[in-house]
Amino acid sequence: MTEIKIDEIRRSNRKTISLVVMQDGRLVVYAPRRIPMDYITDLVVKKRAWIEKQQKTLEEIRRKRRPREFADGNSFLFLGRNYRLRVVDGDGDDIKLWHGLMIPRTILPQAEDYLIMWYRRQAQAKIPERVNWYAKLTGLQYKSIRITDATTRLGSCGPKGTLNFSWRLVMAPLSVIDYVVVHELSHLEHKNHSTKFWDTVRTILPDYEQRKKWLKENGNLLALRIEHGHHHRG
Repeated sequence: MTEIKIDEIRRSNRKTISLVVMQDGRLVVYAPRRIPMDYITDLVVKKRAWIEKQQKTLEEIRRKRRPREFADGNSFLFLGRNYRLRVVDGDGDDIKLWHGLMIPRTILPQAEDYLIMWYRRQAQAKIPERVNWYAKLTGLQYKSIRITDATTRLGSCGPKGTLNFSWRLVMAPLSVIDYVVVHELSHLEHKNHSTKFWDTVRTILPDYEQRKKWLKENGNLLALRIEHGHHHRG
């Protein structure tokens, strides 16, 4: 019987072990700092059937997933709303948001590249605006903001106060963008997901759990390999 590969172990001050099968099939173990490696490997062996079932399911999903088509009528998310792609005649190279996402026919062969550039521009305008709003509201000070191409994390907080956000975040509703922004700003004060961290988030956004729930249920709509994946909590 082949051994199950643990792709990554992330240790923190958490109290429980969590086995997570990521969208790409990798097995990530979230574990308390001092728990012995033997305990982790024993748990993985014990949960072998569950892990293999999740990996097989995700493999089937990946196999069936077709490449994204870019044609008149396809819909794309922006700020939580679906917009139809409208192919228009003209020789410009700008995508415009007007009764849908208007894309010139001449750039249709490179539609994906142009759409990513369009999303990045929207993210570079919208996300810093939300970060600055909540930074002023809370007094939390960051060093800089980076818009990234990350596919597994919508947001992250660097050790020196740099806040990173994936351009894909602008596909989500504004309330969810604000949740991710507040989440990362709160990490400037609390580096882990402690009770104090969640208390800070709750103070700023009392309904944060609803926003977090939207992400858990709809994160795949943002064309992401979502971080929460398939969980088993120990």
